[in-house]
Amino acid sequence: MNTHSPLPAPGAPLQHYVSSAPFDLQSVEAMTPEQSKVFQASQLRLMWWKFREHRLAVISGILLAVLYFGILICEFLAPYNLHTRNMDFIYSPPQRVHLFHDGQFVGPFVYGRQMTLDMDTLKRNYIEKKDDVQRIRFFCKGDSYRFWGLIEGDRHFVCPAVNGQLFLAGTDRLGRDVLSRIIYGARISLTIGLVGISFSFLLGIVIGGLAGYHGGIFDLIVQRIIEVLQSIPSIPLWLALAAIMPITWSPILIYFGITVILGLLDWTGLARAVRSKLLALREEDYVLAAQLMGARSSRIIGRHLIPGFMSHLIATATISIPGMILGETALSFLGLGLRAPITSWGILLTEARSVSVIAFYPWLLLPMLPVILVILAFNFLGDGLRDAADPYK
Repeated sequence: MNTHSPLPAPGAPLQHYVSSAPFDLQSVEAMTPEQSKVFQASQLRLMWWKFREHRLAVISGILLAVLYFGILICEFLAPYNLHTRNMDFIYSPPQRVHLFHDGQFVGPFVYGRQMTLDMDTLKRNYIEKKDDVQRIRFFCKGDSYRFWGLIEGDRHFVCPAVNGQLFLAGTDRLGRDVLSRIIYGARISLTIGLVGISFSFLLGIVIGGLAGYHGGIFDLIVQRIIEVLQSIPSIPLWLALAAIMPITWSPILIYFGITVILGLLDWTGLARAVRSKLLALREEDYVLAAQLMGARSSRIIGRHLIPGFMSHLIATATISIPGMILGETALSFLGLGLRAPITSWGILLTEARSVSVIAFYPWLLLPMLPVILVILAFNFLGDGLRDAADPYK
């Protein structure tokens, strides 16, 4: 049986099977709404979608945002003033927060304490008084302070009970609240990484950009300088540069001095990354076109080359910030970094340099926890940004 349609008669017009409807690109491509959304998305939106898939990076970014917001209002968040001393509670261990007393819900509170002195070891022992319930207050009046050294205030997010105590992280050898000093120390330890990476970022982009774009003898000299700096052990170089600073300098000058030192030692890796990228990009046609139009080297590097891999630079800088925080902590712990009355996490850890202190008062090591959390958060955030920098991968 023949299933084919019969041939048209001789002279009859041929039938056309081409649609006469207007040409529609979207209908030809037949893209789904999801495909159309990706096809029309901008580069930043693609990077955000890629970054959002990295759950640890998102959580780390939120944590760092909360911490950096907290340093703006650390006077309000801290239960005590930075310099408040509680001489009756020297080396007091952390207090536990309770919600129920004698089977009844009371709300967050701590028990009062009574100090006894061990005459054999001269160690202070603190005993909780179960009949002294001290409710924790919120959004209350407490120690007075100067907000950012400018505005007088006495409002706190959390306060001890009236005539009570609240030492959630214990006290040090002068009876100062360790938690309050950790909150105040975050302002210095977190900002020194940002200021230092800004200085390092500037040096790395300028020196690495010129070396990669021009090459020649300048590139040779820069590479030898970088190799010499990277061959010197970090800690002895930190100690040597920190020892140069006069002891008569004010704490603010020492803060900026430490920042400059950390920036001077961290720009080498960034400069090499910029140099290697520019060595490849300077051969592109759009660079030649800019040169033929008379654009200067600074404009070509700043407007055409650097923006092409800025996302990679941001990821690299994010991973470099923890190194600067560790550098400040190490220098301050060794006594060659920041000095009192400035307070940082490194300075707080100097209280725990003695083995006997660690054995009897281990809570003095608590400033180490925010250092670990911040470094891990920056590393996870850097991994997420590095993956998001190439959303098409």
